Amino acid sequence: MNQPVCAQKAPYAVDLEPGTYHWCACGKSANQPFCDGSHAGSGIAPVAFTVQEAGKQYLCGCKASKNAPFCDGSHAKL
Repeated sequence: MNQPVCAQKAPYAVDLEPGTYHWCACGKSANQPFCDGSHAGSGIAPVAFTVQEAGKQYLCGCKASKNAPFCDGSHAKL
């Protein structure tokens, strides 16, 4: 399996409405932090997650979070 690419060494602060989203886990999406299908053939699948209430979410940009798709501060150790 391929390793994900670090898209950025900081979280993406995004305002999200209730609904289901697909977080890019491979780091190759041109639509960070969301999946655009660039993972095809990489062996890395996007992570689906559901937002219940509208508001700001901090999504992992380094792709190393143990709490994906949410930032856990792992970028500080890269």
